[in-house]
Amino acid sequence: MSRKPSRSRLRRDDEKERRREALIDAAEAVFARHGFEAAKMEDVARRARVSRALVYVYFKNKAELQFAVCRRALRVLRERLSAAADGEKRGYDKIVAIGRAYMAFASEFPLYFAALSRFEAHQPDRIDAGSSERAVLEAGVAVHEVTIAALTAGARDGTIARIDKPMLVALTLWGYTHGAIQIAQTKAAFLEEVGLSADEFLAHAIRFGLQGLRPAKGAKP
Repeated sequence: MSRKPSRSRLRRDDEKERRREALIDAAEAVFARHGFEAAKMEDVARRARVSRALVYVYFKNKAELQFAVCRRALRVLRERLSAAADGEKRGYDKIVAIGRAYMAFASEFPLYFAALSRFEAHQPDRIDAGSSERAVLEAGVAVHEVTIAALTAGARDGTIARIDKPMLVALTLWGYTHGAIQIAQTKAAFLEEVGLSADEFLAHAIRFGLQGLRPAKGAKP
């Protein structure tokens, strides 16, 4: 029979978790000010008002801090997408809401979107089980599961065509939406030059990207 942890142990664990979260808060501020490349561990320590050695107790390097920011970003994103999907009844409308929520997330949390974009751009030789990087991937899967649930609901209520590989569709929708957001962010001047606003471009991207989800005319749910 296992023994319950003592109160002192629980307090120590709570304190460690608070310190870890405070370091991630500091890292976010430093990354936002200096950028991911230029930021240094001593900058994080200075921002958190702790020793550089203490930062290394919790995070072995800057990459580990970046992964921690990514995990936090994905938790926030999952909450936003879930709330958006829950606000709609039909599966297709849930997918539309998810796309809009992702775009709103990128606008509201530019650092999180940049961190996730940076994570997706790097290509490691391997990702070990139990690693911080693996934890980010698992958190990403949890986000995609929100889309998969909406796709499944749509197939069930007849607003979305039957899907054999929902993860494939979820990843495709994510890649399409993520890319559209990046274009809106980085090519705003060009869009304006050709007579388009970023908002108009993104709204069209959602409508255009979801056309393939509609069931064929006459198809049964």
